Amino acid sequence: MQARMKNPAYVLPGALKGIGTIFQAIGEGGLPQELAEIVGLRASQINGCSACVHGHVQNLRKAGASEERIDSVAAWREAPFYDAAERAALQLTEAVTRLADRSHESVPDALWDEVADHFDEKQVSALILVISLTNMFNRINTTIKEPAGTTWG
Repeated sequence: MQARMKNPAYVLPGALKGIGTIFQAIGEGGLPQELAEIVGLRASQINGCSACVHGHVQNLRKAGASEERIDSVAAWREAPFYDAAERAALQLTEAVTRLADRSHESVPDALWDEVADHFDEKQVSALILVISLTNMFNRINTTIKEPAGTTWG
């Protein structure tokens, strides 16, 4: 497989600078890296982005996440490998990623309250940015048909 084109962030380098700034801000939010990768993996699974699924799995393995946790992200509701905070983050990920599936508010107050019970404002901000940025990457990669296992560029 070959991508249709070079990644737009490399075609328009100003975009890459902005993305780097967002990544830096996420890093300052205090969200555990493993959780950020799990959330990114779940959004990428929903969106069918093989490049991002592959990348998040690789990052989780490098970080030492158990294969049980990695393998069961798609079925997190039935898997015993996630704590309450991770479950809230995964539920938020699904709500934000599946905006069109909602007939009313995308993130119900009860879900928001549950997330806020587990994370402080900086962490929630980082979580929202991770979910949003992952969705952007998913849309770019699926549009240009970026194959799994390749790096941007």
